[in-house]
Amino acid sequence: MSSATAPRPTDDSRPRTAANKEQRMKVVGFAGFSGSGKTTLIEQLIPALRLRGLRVSVVKHAHHSFDIDHPGKDTYRHRAAGAFEVVAASDQRLVLMREFGQATALSVHHLLAELCPSVDWVLVEGFKDSDLRKIEVWRAPEPGQLAKPVRYPGDDRVLAVVTDAPQRLPEPTRLPVLDLNAPARVAHWLLEHAQRFEYASGLHAGLLPCAPR
Repeated sequence: MSSATAPRPTDDSRPRTAANKEQRMKVVGFAGFSGSGKTTLIEQLIPALRLRGLRVSVVKHAHHSFDIDHPGKDTYRHRAAGAFEVVAASDQRLVLMREFGQATALSVHHLLAELCPSVDWVLVEGFKDSDLRKIEVWRAPEPGQLAKPVRYPGDDRVLAVVTDAPQRLPEPTRLPVLDLNAPARVAHWLLEHAQRFEYASGLHAGLLPCAPR
């Protein structure tokens, strides 16, 4: 028998024991029309949260034709040959690509099930009709453009509105209205209300986003 001991699990793979069970992942969605500033806001929130020692993941809804691989690369050739999944990893990052042989509708919960369970915050772009608690991002229209409608009057899962023009919101609201140009304040608000965004992953246990055979 070998006397070598097994390597200790890294922080990325630590199990959720009773000691750290209370540190449940927080998930917040960002809803808004294209051009409202969702991507830029999320891009700014990531370092704002990391400065507080928090680990942040992002989930994004993509168009059906998106691809992160490149023709000629080994991984691309493996996929083209018919591999269902290709995993590539270095000492810096890991990527998993899964090919669906037919159109497969995935919920945001399928994607969340793929993430490391020890992450502190997950910022979700898209999936505006999901049951996640969310922030609505609304930008005032340019001169000559029509204002985009808002969803907060009919969506009780919208907990705050982020905008560059609070006085021009199409509908009055009693929700917190945050400054789109002050991402640090948005991050502070999220942390103040972190418990409202705790994700009950047990309700969605066992989800595997695999295409039918």
